[in-house]
Amino acid sequence: MTVERIACEWCRVQNPPGTTSCQTCGAPLDERNRVTDSGWREAPRLRDLTEFRFSGSVCQVEGELVPVAEMALAPNDWVYFEHHVMLWKDERVPLSSMQTGGGLRRMFAGMPFVLSVASGPGRIAFSRDAPGELVVLPMHPGMELDVREHAFLLAAGSVNYSFIRIKGLANILHGGNGMYLDRFITQQYPGVLLLHGNGNVLERTLRPGEKILVEPGGFLYKDASVQMQAVQQDLRVGLMRKLYLAEMTGPGRVGIQSMYVHHRTG
Repeated sequence: MTVERIACEWCRVQNPPGTTSCQTCGAPLDERNRVTDSGWREAPRLRDLTEFRFSGSVCQVEGELVPVAEMALAPNDWVYFEHHVMLWKDERVPLSSMQTGGGLRRMFAGMPFVLSVASGPGRIAFSRDAPGELVVLPMHPGMELDVREHAFLLAAGSVNYSFIRIKGLANILHGGNGMYLDRFITQQYPGVLLLHGNGNVLERTLRPGEKILVEPGGFLYKDASVQMQAVQQDLRVGLMRKLYLAEMTGPGRVGIQSMYVHHRTG
């Protein structure tokens, strides 16, 4: 007899019958996608104490206003993160560091050039000091995702890390002439990436050649297949003369956040 499984509308993973939340991303399985008339779908708001799994480890989400990701790391599993997002850890969980490359260029741009690493077994928890949503992005082999600076909470050790720079993407009031993006890549093994989005998070899938313009501070993540470049438009309002926007060209997903803070970029 064939047992009908439940497909998660957020990450498309099949779940066993009777499951109330996705075992891979934590999204509620008893709610349908909420999509605006223009095609933006809301990221699922994870319920308090929701659990999901990656490799042999378990993540439990605590709270909703400023969500906490509590990891029960299995032996041989590890995650990496910006050091200031760690909330607490078991004494036995060792910490180490991972070089990112870029050196002084990243430091002057306000980006960490060393990431912290936590290895199992044991428990460790993470959060960012801002209200918003925890966005869980399962990464299957062969995926590439670009994320704005200071947005990623943690990534599984099976996810490779690098970074790129988009020249010209800066708000005229905040200085700088570029934006760094964290790039996360999976090869032969799956992984998971957790982001913190300020306010509410929305995602839209662009068709090949379809373009949208996004205020740079509202950009959160995109598939690497989505081309991104800076454009400027004349704006004759007071002292403002130019409006800088991020032009996104499909195909692929684009994620935005409704509340944002401009970080100074170099």
